[in-house]
Formats: sequence, C-alpha cells, structure tokens
Amino acid sequence: MVPSAGRRCGQPASGSLMCPPMTTPPYQPGYPEPGYPQGVSDKSKIVAGILGILLGTFGAGRFYTGHTKIAVLQLVVSVVTCGVGALWGVIDGILILVNGGTDAQGRPLRDS
Repeated sequence: MVPSAGRRCGQPASGSLMCPPMTTPPYQPGYPEPGYPQGVSDKSKIVAGILGILLGTFGAGRFYTGHTKIAVLQLVVSVVTCGVGALWGVIDGILILVNGGTDAQGRPLRDS
C-alpha cells in the first residue's frame, strides 16, 4: 500500500507502508568529486596549439581553453611591446602541441 493522501513518507499510519529513507551515494558516476576534475576536456590540444601559434598575439589559444587571465595578459604584453610579445603566444602554442595542456578546470586537453 501507498501512504494515503495527506500523509507524508516516514509518518506511521495504520495500514500504510513507510517510505524508505532517501539517501545520496557518496559518489555519483558521471559527476566529478569536488576539487578533483574527472576525465578529459572537451577542448582539443591541436586547436589550442594552432590558435596559439597563429593568433597568440591576441591570446586566442588561452581564450579557447578558458584561461582568460593569461589570455588577457598575452594581449596586453603584445600591445605594450608593439608586437614582440607575440612570440609568447607562438612558444605557448608549440608547447601545448608538444606537451599538451589543461583547460580552465584542470582537465587535460584531448588529443584530437
């Protein structure tokens, strides 16, 4: 039997079943535990590297991966140094292609 209308689960009533207590498992598959990123990013390291090499002056590779503070810093350095700071973006793009990188949540970039 199901509890009759007007009664809540957990309250004893004559002739009705008590609802089981609701519990939440300590870990739910598909959801990362707080503070521990899970899996691989949906961002590609190839795209991030090529954006870094071609548009590193504007911080495009870092904007793509979600590192907005570093991207804005790359842009500012490139403007202040009259374009010499673009070398930072080229080197950054090469390093992402060779070593890989992470997205803003700390997950490694996928290979394809």
